[in-house]
Amino acid sequence: MTLLVLPCLLLLWCWLKYGLLPLRWQNSYLAGPDAPLQRACRAAARGRWEPAARLFEDTGQDWERRSLYAQRLGEVAARGSDRWLKAWEEARPEDPDAALVVARARVSYAWELRGGARAHSTSQSQFDGFHRELLASQDDIGRALALCPGDPTPLVAELWRARGLGYSHQEMDALWSQITALAPHHFEAHTSALQYWTAKWRGSHQLAREFAERSAAGAPPGSLLAVLPLIAWYESHMDEPGRVEFCGSEVRVLVDAALADAALADPDHPRLAEVRHLLGYFLYQRGRYRAARKQFRHVDGFTEALPWRYSPVTPLHYRAVRTKTGRRALTERRMG
Repeated sequence: MTLLVLPCLLLLWCWLKYGLLPLRWQNSYLAGPDAPLQRACRAAARGRWEPAARLFEDTGQDWERRSLYAQRLGEVAARGSDRWLKAWEEARPEDPDAALVVARARVSYAWELRGGARAHSTSQSQFDGFHRELLASQDDIGRALALCPGDPTPLVAELWRARGLGYSHQEMDALWSQITALAPHHFEAHTSALQYWTAKWRGSHQLAREFAERSAAGAPPGSLLAVLPLIAWYESHMDEPGRVEFCGSEVRVLVDAALADAALADPDHPRLAEVRHLLGYFLYQRGRYRAARKQFRHVDGFTEALPWRYSPVTPLHYRAVRTKTGRRALTERRMG
């Protein structure tokens, strides 16, 4: 018996030390599992629009989910063939769902043309295509709004336009008033607006922090908006030279607030997976490995979230952190 146990323990140790968890393929287009959305995206990639149409019909006026679905299906069209989307429009010319995905696809395509590099590493031709498509998206966003009055989702798409085209602070405030009148605690709206107020885009570290703190303070428990100050902190420190200090008392307070909010959220909230990724990363950085592992177990196999989306090797970055988390969680348990 002992002769069998020792080799097995040695193999387990080597796997945990040198292996990369999880072993399965990583989906870099979603933050977490969503079977209906995954089926619709696969069908769209194969040229079929009907599953996407049914997805929106089932979603109704769940604005959070409608926003996520429009964003992800728009990215499918922007990154590949959009023939399925054109076929959808031809089959249902006045369908507000198709119009919404068209608007998101145009905005997503603009950002695909620009690329993810900083301005000094982006060519003039990339900027030209980026601005051309964002300017053209105004008509698509307007049409989506006209076909579904009261839907904040097209205005959430316009937040990406505001950032890219450089809306003035007054223009941004006016847009924000429109959105919050329709959906005062919308998650994607808040995370997108926060990006506008960061120093790397149209604001500053202070403006981003103030926006995040104000939004979190006015949000109901379980809205997930308590994560905004944590995102603002990360955005203001991610480019600091040397090692970023994750273990200070300020970060502890921010992490604990976001954890408590996530615990109160609806388990089916469509954006909870994104929050789990960021919480898992911060918990890992703070040495709370068992708590980090608990968050990562919900999202294993998916990497479209902060902080991984900022990495040039997204799947490898996630898997490296995930592996260390799993290994160190065992040590934490033995010591605890």
